[in-house]
Order: sequence, then C-alpha cells, then structure tokens
Amino acid sequence: MTDRPWLASYPPGVPADIDPSSYASLVGLMEESFSKYADRVAYSFMGKDMRYAEVDRQSRDFAAYLQGLGLVKGDRVAVMMPNCLQYPIAVAGILRAGLILVNVNPLYTARELEHQLQDSGATTIVIMENFAATLQHCLASTPVRHIVLGAMGDRLGLLKGALVNYVVRKVKKLVPAYELPGAVRFNKALGDGGRHPLKAPVVGPDDIAVLQYTGGTTGVAKGAVLLHRNVIANVLQSEAWNSPAMQKVPAGEQPTSVCALPLYHIFAFTVNMMLGLRTGGKVLLIPNPRDLAATLKELSKHNFHSFPAVNTLFNGLANHPDFGTVNWKHLQVSVGGGMAVQGAVAKLWLEKTGCPICEGYGLSETSPTVSCNPITSTAYTGTIGVPLPSTRMTLLDDAGHEVAPGERGEIAIKGPQVMAGYWQRPDETAKVMTDDGWFKSGDIGVVDERGFFKIVDRKKDMILVSGFNVYPNEIEDVAALIPGVLECAAVGVPDEKTGEAVKLVIVRKDPSLTEEQVRAFCRENLTGYKRPKVIEFRTDMPKTPVGKILRRELRDAKQ
Repeated sequence: MTDRPWLASYPPGVPADIDPSSYASLVGLMEESFSKYADRVAYSFMGKDMRYAEVDRQSRDFAAYLQGLGLVKGDRVAVMMPNCLQYPIAVAGILRAGLILVNVNPLYTARELEHQLQDSGATTIVIMENFAATLQHCLASTPVRHIVLGAMGDRLGLLKGALVNYVVRKVKKLVPAYELPGAVRFNKALGDGGRHPLKAPVVGPDDIAVLQYTGGTTGVAKGAVLLHRNVIANVLQSEAWNSPAMQKVPAGEQPTSVCALPLYHIFAFTVNMMLGLRTGGKVLLIPNPRDLAATLKELSKHNFHSFPAVNTLFNGLANHPDFGTVNWKHLQVSVGGGMAVQGAVAKLWLEKTGCPICEGYGLSETSPTVSCNPITSTAYTGTIGVPLPSTRMTLLDDAGHEVAPGERGEIAIKGPQVMAGYWQRPDETAKVMTDDGWFKSGDIGVVDERGFFKIVDRKKDMILVSGFNVYPNEIEDVAALIPGVLECAAVGVPDEKTGEAVKLVIVRKDPSLTEEQVRAFCRENLTGYKRPKVIEFRTDMPKTPVGKILRRELRDAKQ
C-alpha cells in the first residue's frame, strides 16, 4: 500500500511521520530528561516519590557497579521484578553501561526461567527476593554468574522499608526460602557502584537495547531484538499520537500515568516508563494490579492523565465497588492494548470516567505499538485503528502478495519500530520478515477504505490470555510429560474475564489419571496465565488424514 489513506483520519496536530534520529540512543533520551526535569517526581511507589535527579544518580551508580563486575558493552542482564522503584533504576543503569536488558516475567517457573537465561546468555540477573527460590532451582543450568537481589522495601527509606520487608516476608509470607550464595543486595550494589566512576560507552541507534521474549509457534520463547532506535521510534510515535489529548493537561500540571501493567511487558516498558521519561511525566507504579481494591486505594491518592491497560483490568476496575473513590476527572488518555477491548467494557468505562478507551494494536516484535484508534474518538469502533506515524500496514496472502480491497489477509507491518529479528534465530526471523522489510504478524485482518484495520482471525494457534501470548505447543510439551498422558492438545476458549482461557484436551493412557494430578503438574511447570482453566478427557482426538490434531474442532466443541 503505497498511499496512506489513514492520514485523513489523523486528529489535527498529529504528524504523518516522526524523526527516530532525534536521539542517538535511549541513554541520550533518558539523560536529557534527568537533566531537564531533575526536580520533578519520576516515580511514585507505595507512598514514596523518587525524583528524576535520584533516578539519574542511582542508575549511574548501578551502571558503574555492573561495569565493576567486568561486564562489557553487549553483555545481557536479566531483570525479574514486579513494578517497583528498583526496576527503572536497574533498567537505566543497564542501558547506560551499554548492556542489553532482558525483561523476565517474575511469575515464570524454573523451567521457563532456565530457557530464557540460557537462550539470552544473560550472565547477570537482577531479581526480587520473592522469586529467588525459582532462580535457585535452575541456576546451575544457566550462564548466570552475578545475582543482584532486591527486596520490596529497598528504596522506601530505612523505617518504611524495614516495615514493608517485614510484612512481605513474615506476615504475607511472599518470600519462599532460598539459598543463593554470593548474591549481592540491591542497596549494596548501589553503594559499591557509587564509589566508582562510570566509563560511559558510546551507544548508538543500531545497538541492541532489549531482548523482549515472546512465545513462538514452535512453543519455544524467542527474544525479539529491539534496537535503541526501535524503542525511541515507538516512544515518539506514542507521544505524537497522544498529543491531542495530553495537550488538555493544564499548564504547570505534571503529566502523570498509571503503570498497572507489568514493566517487563513491552507495552508498559515503552508507553509508561520510556514515554514517561521523554515527557517529564510522573509514573504511578502499581505492583499488583490483580488486587483491585489496593490498586483503587492507591489511585485515590493521585490525579492522573494517562492509563494504558488491558481489557480485563478496565473491566475489573469499572465493576469494582470502590471505583467511585477515585477522581477520574483528570483522565485524558485510556489506551487498550494487548488483547481486544470489548464493546461493553468500552461503553462502561466511557460512562464512568468520561474518557474513551482507544484500542490499539502491537506486538513484542514492534516495540510494541503499530496502530491505534484516534485519541479524539469517543465511539467504540471494534477496530485496531489506523497505523501510527511513520508506520505502514498492509494485508498479504499466503504467497506474500497484497490482497484485493475488502479481502482478508495477514497483517504485515513496516516502520522504524519493527525489530531487527529474533535473537540468534535467523531461521525464525526469515519466517516473519520479508526481503523488503515487512514484518508478518500472524494476525488475519481486513481494512476499510479509510485505512482502519480489524483483526478477524489468527494464523497462528496462539491463545491470548489477558493480553499475554500463550502458545499451545508449550502447554502440550509440558502436559505430554505427565505420566498417564497419551495425547494432548491445548486450545483457547472464550472467557469473560481474560478474553480467552487455555483448554487442555487429554487422551489418557492411564485411566486413573485425574484432573487434579494434571493441574498440580501444570502448576509446577507453567506460570499462572498459561495454566489450563478447562481440562477435558477424551477417548480420541479429531485429526486430519495425515494425523494432525484439528485444534479448531476442539475449540468449537461445546463444553
């Protein structure tokens, strides 16, 4: 598609293109803001405010500490933490030392963590003590040599920090017993780094900033290689897109965003943390958005303007009895991503807040945002909107040709936010990248004459649970290890709360195998959102003539 019909739908003031070369690297973007907004609050967490100048100093100290370990430009550092003050400190320190950030889901099991550490080659990990036992179980099989251990109260001050750590460890018992000899405490690492100069390496636009792991049709998680320029581009695209709404924030009022999505997820990483830094904004860090009452209690203490979230969170909050305790009057931007926003949820949110949910679309491979509904629209469209500035989208058939107008095709994307490829997997990269630079998403869409795209199906068998990709092969690989399982298949089924849920269908070779045994095994080996919600036992599987299991038939089967 050479022309861009969607530009006519852009709100006034949104440019057709952005300039990703505005910064040489994310380091330049961050350091500009550290200096420009030094006295402003950058992050608010559990009642503690951290200013830009503090993030600057502490991330510098952390970068110097990492260099003191002997890490050199291009080495990988994993971060396995919930939303907390240590996250932005660690991330800024990693990038300032010229290292590559590997975002890790803190709820991973030992099996999942081991794969990601092995695949990325991370020699260092920054991890919250709550998840240390998981690391202990797989540490010997990973390249990790350095462990920096955080606690929830680390940066909250002496008294409050000690109290928070006591509650987390002793009252709520959220820190299982672990042994990690040689691990260095986060606060000590900062202290040690503060005694050494930072030898700032030259970091350029084509250096790797992040390895963002995403499942694959093979069932093996792959690292999307996001360069500094990819993330910079998406930050600037998101800023441009949000500008018509954010301009309504009164002069002198600091733009404030709610970060209830986990920072290890690329959506929050880019649109909360990095965009927050770029705009001199304050980011409210919510450590556990599943606790809706605690989330609303925290939000009731602040005025905020921007709220990126997934459908399930918008829905849960809007239906919570404490929703009215929060002042929603300042909210200008609600962006729904990660999964489809449901019409009923969008309607309720608009009624209750006066701020429409603008549904967008993106992937780990695209840093992540590709398209979004105009920020000025108030009606729910049921589409994923139009491509962002500097972004092209088209629809391809199986032969890689553009489909005729009105036809369905695979959504392909071209733009400065598209990844460089998959980490050390040229074969997998070749499957999704065309010779002329289009990324094939695996999603089947249609587009109208105005350039609004709509997803109608998925080429892959991926299951989307609360905005997280779940690949059936991974579930099946785990379930197949259960003694007593002859055959198994995982499919997605509709779920009111999470959009989709995992259904696991099993043919038993041992008739005594029970549902609870299957669930117990899955609890050991799969993080929460990947675990089957529905388990069904059958005597046989529907198959093609060549013996391939027909997942679609299992999906369509009535419960």
